[in-house]
Amino acid sequence: MSKQVKVGEYLINKLYERGVRHVFGVPGDYALGFFKELEKSRLELINTSDEQGAGFAADAYARVKGLGVVCITYGVGGLKVANTTAQAFAEKSPVVVISGAPGLKERTKNPLLHHKVREFDTQYKVFRELTMDSALIDDPETAAPEIDRVLDSAVKYKRPVYIEIPRDMVSLPVKPYKARRPEAAGSETETLEEAIGEVVAIINKSRKPVIIAGVEIHRFGLQDRLLELLGKTNIPLATTILGKSVISETHPLCMGVYEGAMGREAVRQYVESSDCMILLGTFMTDVNLGIYTANIDRAHSICATSEGIAIRHHAYEEVSIHDFMDGLLKGGIKRRKNARIPNPPLPKRPKPVKGKKISVSYLFKTLNSCLGEKTVVIADPGDAMLGALDMVIQMETEFLCPAYYCSLGFAVPASLGVQMARPDLRPLVLVGDGAFQMTGMELSTIARFGQNPIVVVFNNEGYGTERPMLDGTFNDIHPWRHSRIPGVLNKGVGFDVHTEDELQEALATAIKDTKNFYILDVHLDKADRSEAHKRLTTALSERVR
Repeated sequence: MSKQVKVGEYLINKLYERGVRHVFGVPGDYALGFFKELEKSRLELINTSDEQGAGFAADAYARVKGLGVVCITYGVGGLKVANTTAQAFAEKSPVVVISGAPGLKERTKNPLLHHKVREFDTQYKVFRELTMDSALIDDPETAAPEIDRVLDSAVKYKRPVYIEIPRDMVSLPVKPYKARRPEAAGSETETLEEAIGEVVAIINKSRKPVIIAGVEIHRFGLQDRLLELLGKTNIPLATTILGKSVISETHPLCMGVYEGAMGREAVRQYVESSDCMILLGTFMTDVNLGIYTANIDRAHSICATSEGIAIRHHAYEEVSIHDFMDGLLKGGIKRRKNARIPNPPLPKRPKPVKGKKISVSYLFKTLNSCLGEKTVVIADPGDAMLGALDMVIQMETEFLCPAYYCSLGFAVPASLGVQMARPDLRPLVLVGDGAFQMTGMELSTIARFGQNPIVVVFNNEGYGTERPMLDGTFNDIHPWRHSRIPGVLNKGVGFDVHTEDELQEALATAIKDTKNFYILDVHLDKADRSEAHKRLTTALSERVR
């Protein structure tokens, strides 16, 4: 380092070097000193309505930008983002959680400081279980290398990390040290060559190979390699739910989403009739596999993730997914003849019938026909997510949903994070009325920062995903008049939508006006749901009972 800097300033500079431009959070007294450093820095501080909203926004920012940051105070703030951090860990989203904490000196004199749960390190222990790496910055002499180590872990493993800074550490000068470049995760040469040789031989002998692309292709920036592989081999591709939009779904070799019995039958038949499934960056989770209705035969499978390569029934652990993709490109995979594949049907806008109530099917067909190249679809778990899987995403990385951890309340604050990372995109937010009541008032933050998402509330009078599994009054919620929220916020435009023609008018107005956010309160029959939802809840209900 050329000059001496404070601990807080050092952390901010290192975040900036790694591409971060925004920090999401809620201030509190133990973090105020660091918030003041943020306010003076090149980073823009986005203080949200609630900590969970900040956590979801940082998660979405990380998925689009490559690294996200949430900053909160100790105890009441930190433990509120435990859920969002758990989701980031489960779905490999590199979020840096920065928490203020009581000063080291004041702890000895005042053991019962506010926000404390049990011991002073209780929160640190919690986040150690939820993150890939963590550091307590309790010594300015080791602060710089500790900060570098933890940030490097977030970038390397694409998972969240935790940094806790006692408030009397923020303004202390860090000890200069010569930072070393983190070592890249390489592959053992002979192991890599053996794995590539075996894989190429299997693919070339197969009659009907198919690639199944997962979310790690995006997380590790491998889209270009994937597209090059498709161009060289002409092998058809499907994605998992988490991997949806890893490439444009209008690509001629893309079949859309493979999700077992939840997906389109033509895609299922094509994939499951393959004698060589090449799974790249794919999580083998229950939802990704259509609640285990997917039929993936390990004897015909090649599975490559950041955690290793599995070929049929044996594994190669010393091979990185980057090197594996490069090896496939150079390995001599023969080019296939053009195959007839079930491409996603191009959307056609249905004609509205005046006065006719809206069905879930009609809603998704209409929304699908409205997607443009600058539309990013953000779906909350439930029918908002399941029905959206059949929408055709035109550009890569323009569909976000927490399809593994499945935390309700993601979509609205995620919209905030996405537009901070990519202001050129306009979010189409799909959220149930139950999920909206959890985090929907982050629309206040969205209004404050002048963003313009189109928020579609699926108003089916409660937790519609759970009703088919096991219904009861516990699935009911108090009804809101969502279209009137812009009046409360003194910004934005709301529509109360009951019929097909009202939906057409509301969407046409919202799409044309890019200066305001829009909220469409779309009233649906609480028994109506998408076909994918019906199949999913049937499978889940059998487990509940």
